[in-house]
Amino acid sequence: MAESETMSLPVQTGDKRGCSEDKDEDVPSKKPKVEGDHENGGAPDLNEEEPAEEASEEDDDGDTFADMMKHGLTETDVGILKYVSDHEGFSGILKERYSDFVVHEINKQGKTVHLDDLSIPVDSEQASESEQLPKESDVLTEEQKKQLGELQLFKNKEGNVAIEVMDDTKEKRTLVHKAIKTQFPGLETKTEEKDRRKFIVAYHAAGKKALAAPRKHFWPKNRGSYCHFTLYKENKDTMDAINVLSKFLRLRPNMFSYMGTKDKRAITVQEIAVLKITAERLAHLNKCLMNLKLGNFCYKNHPLKLGELQGNHFTVVIRNISGTSEQVHQAMTSLKTTGFINYFGMQRFGTTAVPTQHVGRAILRNDWNEVVDLILKPRPGAEKEFLVRCREEWAKSQDPEAALKKLPNKRCVEGQLLRGLSMYGKKNIVTAFGLIPRNSRLMYIHSYQSVVWNTMVSRRIDSFGLKAVEGDLVLRGTAAHVLSAEEAETHTIHDIVMPLPGFDVIYPSHHIGEGYREMLTADRLDIDNMRHKVKDYSLAGAYRRVVIRPTDVSWEVIHYDDPRISLVHTDFEKLENKPAPVFIKDGKYRALRMEFSLPPSTYATMAIREVLKLDTSIKKQTQLNTTWLN
Repeated sequence: MAESETMSLPVQTGDKRGCSEDKDEDVPSKKPKVEGDHENGGAPDLNEEEPAEEASEEDDDGDTFADMMKHGLTETDVGILKYVSDHEGFSGILKERYSDFVVHEINKQGKTVHLDDLSIPVDSEQASESEQLPKESDVLTEEQKKQLGELQLFKNKEGNVAIEVMDDTKEKRTLVHKAIKTQFPGLETKTEEKDRRKFIVAYHAAGKKALAAPRKHFWPKNRGSYCHFTLYKENKDTMDAINVLSKFLRLRPNMFSYMGTKDKRAITVQEIAVLKITAERLAHLNKCLMNLKLGNFCYKNHPLKLGELQGNHFTVVIRNISGTSEQVHQAMTSLKTTGFINYFGMQRFGTTAVPTQHVGRAILRNDWNEVVDLILKPRPGAEKEFLVRCREEWAKSQDPEAALKKLPNKRCVEGQLLRGLSMYGKKNIVTAFGLIPRNSRLMYIHSYQSVVWNTMVSRRIDSFGLKAVEGDLVLRGTAAHVLSAEEAETHTIHDIVMPLPGFDVIYPSHHIGEGYREMLTADRLDIDNMRHKVKDYSLAGAYRRVVIRPTDVSWEVIHYDDPRISLVHTDFEKLENKPAPVFIKDGKYRALRMEFSLPPSTYATMAIREVLKLDTSIKKQTQLNTTWLN
């Protein structure tokens, strides 16, 4: 992630804006990883939305979700205990509206990604071709365009539009086919003959008639194979956005590449690349996409790779703050000069009464019956009714097929596990568990590593404070080195790393190193044997910096009267020439608007926690939000 991972709050207030009508994949490795490497325990991109066991909380009403969160985790449950600063904290509401959290990716070249250009690049072959052919817009009548537009917008998903070709030449038919596909992305065409008359029939790529393979399109030799573009999205995670684009363009989602996934409950801007899809086709999608906008198109000869970004830039609004101007100044100055403890944030550990790290611990123990029990057993707190019925059926009958019938959506973790159990039987749980997507399975063991790291870092800060000491670890290249007393004098806390447990890392030589052994032993795990019978679950380990200092830090306290208005001027609003927010000096409410940049593998919520000195768990934030709204 760039992991600057973010947190989704349950109380939503109808924040609908913008467009007109969130982990980097963790991959096991045989060598230890360092900060920013997302493999084998390295965190995913900051704005990646971690896989969840349940359906999204936003489908529940506020009271139901608040009730469920009574059984959720707090920071102390996952080892988040310490702060680096001594300023007095203050209260505030984090992400009350999704527009309060704006994320701009920082690409490989160190440039902050913005959506500021909707024009289509024209290459030389396109230009010469356009001079010879009539304009596509001249091929279709206004009535045909209206019918095709309705078909494109799913108003008649299974229907079609038939256009008779009066001047029946191959060139004319080709022009009509091209006009439909470029002006109305998501539609496919075919030529049909009826009563000796030829028609071009358009139908929706998502409809039942879309069974044939996608047709190949001409691609100039001098054009890069990949169209890179900026994706601006609101209240939608990266994979959801790519699935929408795939549906309209009739592509497999793996035709798209990106450097990191971004959070759902936010406005985010990032770079995407897609293989052999023209900028024109992509730009036409802007007519029919909700909460998505595409722009800044260019052609390149390479895709994007997970993790090759330099980080993310955040604009965060904390509403209804209680702190004085002096408190805010002290807090933000400390963040700028000292930084914050690089804890794994709360979204790493799930939101339900069964924490993901408990499932991960059971996997590492090779206790597969406990894995099944933790995922499927009834749990306290409010849940969707179908999940409650599914769990009750499993507890009563232990029959995977009977429990599976209680789920309308079989793609949730529970459904995938039950389907595996029904296919392979309860005596082959490892294979059955394998039906859950790999990223979701690895999430469990990575969350266990994360809670160990958080706990050990809290102990290290408690014991030695913010100075380097003998026995600490620093990185030399990709290898860790144990500091001598003399070497410790030449290093600061910003140089110190701590390991995530694994078979290919070393541990501090002071007593915190022994603390790792004690914690894993208490969990019935052998720190000297972190290899697993199932290769996917063998942990090499990783090194992670203890304290992170953000860059590009700035802030201001603003006043406003209307809690429903946006307090950030977004890229899309600038493109639409909409005015920036106007703040009132004597406004009823006060908010802290802060900006900062973070490297990969750091959580923005942990930076915000350091400023507020406030528990960032959804459980606590829900209580704050509910209290304020009431």
